[in-house]
Amino acid sequence: MPELPEVETTVRGLAAFLDGARIERVRVNRPDMRRPFPPGLVQSLVGARVTGLDRRAKYGLIHTDRDTTLVFHLGMSGRWRIDPAAPDKHDHLVLETVDHRFALNDARRFGSVDLVDTPALAQWGPFAALGPEPLGPGLTARHLHAAFAGRKQAIKLLLLDQGIVAGLGNIYVCEALWRAGIDPRKAAGKVARTRLERLVPAIRAVLEQSIGDGGSTLRDYARPDGQLGYFATRFAVYGRDGQPCPREDGGIVRRIVQGGRSTWFCPRCQR
Repeated sequence: MPELPEVETTVRGLAAFLDGARIERVRVNRPDMRRPFPPGLVQSLVGARVTGLDRRAKYGLIHTDRDTTLVFHLGMSGRWRIDPAAPDKHDHLVLETVDHRFALNDARRFGSVDLVDTPALAQWGPFAALGPEPLGPGLTARHLHAAFAGRKQAIKLLLLDQGIVAGLGNIYVCEALWRAGIDPRKAAGKVARTRLERLVPAIRAVLEQSIGDGGSTLRDYARPDGQLGYFATRFAVYGRDGQPCPREDGGIVRRIVQGGRSTWFCPRCQR
């Protein structure tokens, strides 16, 4: 599934061509993806000017001058194609400006598209309970310390809780915990504030590096320009069970299962 860096990369790729443009034509090629397309989607978008693009958690946002925002989620295999050479049977939504064509392609159809009144975005159901953005000023050691206070759950699981931090996924939590030297099995409430002060910049650094690399190409993900992200070549622990820890401390990367999901870490340097 595309995670935060992949969505951020997608939004930035779209913005280079779509920001400020007027949408001339909209085509919906099927009635639904994970759920039906919103009624009135075509009428709302045709003739509207894009006033900005943004991201919230793992959702992309396309704002228009009609005080409506198209909210998209890429699901498991979704991606936007810019000026595709030929139509594809999985191009479910197509937006056209004078100069460009943008096709939302999703072979598995686990993605979604919503149309939300822009002033009400913060109160929209999926956004209302989200925690702070990991790249924004709201994510601090103080915030995590308060959110983790008294909690017995493993820190890895709570970092995946979107109500604590919005948009963090499995890859980047594993990598950030390794960078901060924190055992993913440790009870969150027992992680010292000083260690959380190392974790916050580690989270930001791993996300920013992945965004700079165009994301992690896993399974179906590709950038809007069709290029593949290459952050996966930098993984320190994710997917590297049985391999030596990059810190060269004699540790061997281990895989365990937490909450039904795989976790990779180095038992020697993460404590």
